[in-house]
Amino acid sequence: MEEYHRHCEEVGFNAEEAHNIVKDCVDGVLGGEDYNHNNINQWTASIVEQSLTHLVKLGKAYKYIVTCAVVQKSAYGFHTASSCFWDTTADGTCTVRWENRTMNCVVNVFAIAIVL
Repeated sequence: MEEYHRHCEEVGFNAEEAHNIVKDCVDGVLGGEDYNHNNINQWTASIVEQSLTHLVKLGKAYKYIVTCAVVQKSAYGFHTASSCFWDTTADGTCTVRWENRTMNCVVNVFAIAIVL
C-alpha cells in the first residue's frame, strides 16, 4: 500500500489531462447544438457523468467533484468564481470554458487527494 501512495504523490493532479477529458465530453454533448432550455438538464447531467467516469478511469487516488453550468448567451454575460481551502501540493482543480454562438458552458473539476 505504501508504494501505491508514493506513486500517486509523484503523479499528482494533472490539470491539463483533466481539461482535455472534460473538453472532449463537452464537445461530444454540446457540439453542433443550439441552446434549448428543454435539454439543459440532460446536457449538464451527461457532461458531469461522462467527465467523472473518464476521470475515475485514470485510476488515481482522488475524490472528484464535477460541476457544470450551461447558460444561453446574452448581453448580460456569465460570471462565476470558486475558492478552495485544501492541500495545494496534492489537490487540484481545472476549469473548462466552452461556447458557441448560442450558449456558454463552464465545467469545474475539483480533485481531492485520498491520503492512505
